[in-house]
Amino acid sequence: MSGSMANLTDATSLQQFEELLKNNSKSLTVVHFHAAWAPQCSQMNDVMAELAKEHKHTMFVKLEAEAVPEVSEKYEITSVPTFLFFKGGEKIDRLDGAHAPELTNKVQRLGSGGGGAARAGDVPKEDLNERLKRLINAAPCMLFMKGSPQEPRCGFSRQIVQILKDHDVQYSSFDILSDEEVRQGLKTYSNWPTFPQVYVNGELIGGLDIVKELVESGELENTFPKTVSLESRLKTLINKSPIMLFMKGNKETAKCGFSRQILEIMNSTGFDSPQVRQGLKTYSNWPTFPQLYVKGDLIGGLDIVKELKENGELISVLKGEN
Repeated sequence: MSGSMANLTDATSLQQFEELLKNNSKSLTVVHFHAAWAPQCSQMNDVMAELAKEHKHTMFVKLEAEAVPEVSEKYEITSVPTFLFFKGGEKIDRLDGAHAPELTNKVQRLGSGGGGAARAGDVPKEDLNERLKRLINAAPCMLFMKGSPQEPRCGFSRQIVQILKDHDVQYSSFDILSDEEVRQGLKTYSNWPTFPQVYVNGELIGGLDIVKELVESGELENTFPKTVSLESRLKTLINKSPIMLFMKGNKETAKCGFSRQILEIMNSTGFDSPQVRQGLKTYSNWPTFPQLYVKGDLIGGLDIVKELKENGELISVLKGEN
């Protein structure tokens, strides 16, 4: 064992994922849909590793969203990180975004009943101000609200969640209704009597009115950290170079016959073979690989490229002429 834990594992296929759920149906299973390119995911993997040490009866699973699209599509995962919670093989809860305190809360609440609770008593109580400071700094952007982003419990909280979502803000949240001590303590700590409250890098930005003002003045974008949705990432990838080919494997080891054939055709046109990336099938509504894009537009797969070659149209398409 190289420092890995029995209750922290990776799922790399649909079958393995389903087996993990089946084998752990008695206890809580937490699944982190992540991506190697997203820094907030590696941050949340560290949080998961910590939680796995504390909650021995909970199973923690990491799943690379783009690598196992069968699972990601089934559960409508559109951005990373996203966490799903399962019990008895059924999905019982969901958390979108890098919300460390909220993840910790949910694991404690949903996983209770299986050990772990007994040792809460022997941890000395943290000083309230220390705890508030830690919470405020738990993520680059922290929202203290009534309820959760999925189920806001007041109109102001609902509005602020909507604004943050509309502007792709990457934030973590804390439900003050779940903790009276935090609710009262924060009012004094930050001299701000109402909720919701938003903090960036440990500094109080303010409540709903101030966030609305930032939207109107156009300063919101510079104030808050951004989240990257899979869709916007793919848009960037598709437009990365004039010709983009999404396929399995890479140019040197084209994994499937179709990819190999399409590369041969492309090479025969004298065009330098394009950037090769494996994207997510769902965004192009094109279920198979390879997929060829020119200037951000989907041309199609192998059959279409063959057809274009036979009609003598391939070169002009690759030049983006039509």
